[in-house]
Amino acid sequence: MINDALNSLTQAAIICSTTLILWKVFRQCVVKSAFENIPGPPSESFIFGNLKQLLALDSWNYHDYLVENFPGIARLRGPLGSDILYVFEPRALHHILVKDQYIYEEARFFISLLTDCFIGEHHRKQRKMLNPVFSPKHMRHMIPIFYDVTQRLGRAMEGQVKGGATELDVSAWMGRTALEIVGQAGLGYSFDPLVSEKPDEYASALKGFNLWRKILRFVPHEGVRGLMRVADVLWKRSGEIYAQKKEALQQGDAAVAQQVGEGKDIMSILLKANMEASGEDKLEEQELIGQMNAFILAAMDTTSNALGLILTRLAEYPDVQQKLREEILEAGAHKGLDFDALMNLPFLEAVCRETLRIHAPVTQVFRETRKDVILPLVEPIRGVDGTMIHEIYVPKNTTVVAGLLNCNRWKALWGNDAYEWKPERWLSPLPPAVSEAKVPGVYSNLMTFLGGGRACIGFKFSQLEMKVVLSVLLSKFIFEKSEQPVFWNAAGVRYPSVGKQGGHASLPMKIRLYKGDGAN
Repeated sequence: MINDALNSLTQAAIICSTTLILWKVFRQCVVKSAFENIPGPPSESFIFGNLKQLLALDSWNYHDYLVENFPGIARLRGPLGSDILYVFEPRALHHILVKDQYIYEEARFFISLLTDCFIGEHHRKQRKMLNPVFSPKHMRHMIPIFYDVTQRLGRAMEGQVKGGATELDVSAWMGRTALEIVGQAGLGYSFDPLVSEKPDEYASALKGFNLWRKILRFVPHEGVRGLMRVADVLWKRSGEIYAQKKEALQQGDAAVAQQVGEGKDIMSILLKANMEASGEDKLEEQELIGQMNAFILAAMDTTSNALGLILTRLAEYPDVQQKLREEILEAGAHKGLDFDALMNLPFLEAVCRETLRIHAPVTQVFRETRKDVILPLVEPIRGVDGTMIHEIYVPKNTTVVAGLLNCNRWKALWGNDAYEWKPERWLSPLPPAVSEAKVPGVYSNLMTFLGGGRACIGFKFSQLEMKVVLSVLLSKFIFEKSEQPVFWNAAGVRYPSVGKQGGHASLPMKIRLYKGDGAN
């Protein structure tokens, strides 16, 4: 009976898929493209269009090609000849991500998948409840948690390198630290005390399985079923954490004070706000649990890999590393810096901004138009036929790609040295073109953390985490390049691997103690 049902479902899926493919092929052949006059690169294939080039793990040269050869907007091809509008011009991005953000939505399949997996449907309600938690005022209360975790990291690494310069996997240590910080400050829960060499199994499994939960349910294969059992364990643990937080809140302030984070963590505040919310504003229990997993996923890889990128650059430029170390030590990092002192170190801020500019962890985001819309252009572009184009008609269901990385390093804005890593550019006024462009990002004229209602709500959390970790580690250690070849993969979040693209995340670096007496 079950097999018959699965066979029927499979046949129906094949018929529907085949019909959709044939319709798209037919439509592309007979319907004139709205982007026919928009300049763009040639399509690599009819089946994949330009997507294989755009999404490849080694797509860096292709992104260079796009930003160097097109005027902020380009027509790309998607599967079966479909149209994709690629945009990195700031004013156009403002319309896509801010002004008309509810026309340019995430793709429907993406929303459906994430809704059922871990995010939930009430995005606006979640942001309304969470906004106060990510304010500078609340960040000040969180900083002791950040320092406690990072000091434990420092002690663990000291134990590894006390015998002399030692090669460590920085990616693994940064990932574990990011998980523990988001665990304590975000969920009021400790995942990894950072005392053993092995990371917490929850983190590894969480990253690998949650996103595919919905899909894997329908795959009748025992190996896949085994993966699903692991995913179920992860959700069970998330549910247990949620239940503990909820019970403590119901018991009162004394019980909350006994928990990790003492009730100042993000999840405790979200739960409390949800308990006090009116009926229509309340979130379902599954959505709150899903929000826990989503928050961990969003905060872990992006920040840990950004830290890896910063340390990589500092290892490549020892003079910059030493200059930053001196600023940190002079400010009193060995005693621990408070929120305001840490956030007002100019060179630390410059190093973070420049790395996040030129090495945005997320290269691009995809949107899909929910209805026909006109995309106005501040500066007209020359069409394929030589005429000037002042606005672009974007039909319903069109895929639009916001090129975050390329907006950050477009020479028309940043100058001829846009590809160069130069922290000092942030210590003097930026080029007038940058300020005049009104880049719609929420952070420092950059698109790294997006903009509009779907901008990264936790970007201040991420900033604080990076600065605490750097202040602690640079006051204790010297970071040097490994002789092993490291490749940075352009995945959903860029990540390092050794030897070949697409390998296991790893960032080996030589680390030794900083003695501060000229003997280094």
